Amino acid sequence: MEQNVHFITVATDDLDAVRAFYVDGLGWESRLDVPGNIIFFQVAPGVMLGLFDSATFREDLGGAVTDTSITGLTLSYNVDGPDAVDRVIEEAAAAGARVVKKPQRAAFGGYHGHFADPNGLVWEVCHNPGWRIDADGTVTVN
Repeated sequence: MEQNVHFITVATDDLDAVRAFYVDGLGWESRLDVPGNIIFFQVAPGVMLGLFDSATFREDLGGAVTDTSITGLTLSYNVDGPDAVDRVIEEAAAAGARVVKKPQRAAFGGYHGHFADPNGLVWEVCHNPGWRIDADGTVTVN
């Protein structure tokens, strides 16, 4: 198997709430939206984020998974500077996110904050001066 991820799929108990948050609140455009089932967003070159209705998610896995709560997972969005971190956290909060960690200096030398979407999915908004994301999506760690 190649070292690659094309889809990140997360179960959600309230698909309508996350749709309202991402589409109406943050202004994201879906690539595919199947009401009552799943919504997909292109989040990077070659990478889609799918938010999948929990009941349908469990059915799709043949009942092998019963707990669809989200723990131990953070999606990170890297921005150009501390002001951008503050702005994105404020935008997310205005759209209905719960601020988990207010923006602050980070132990790694950068600046970051965290918010949770209506499903509890935690996002880190980060400025890390030691990381660079090139136009083709390649991440360089200095």
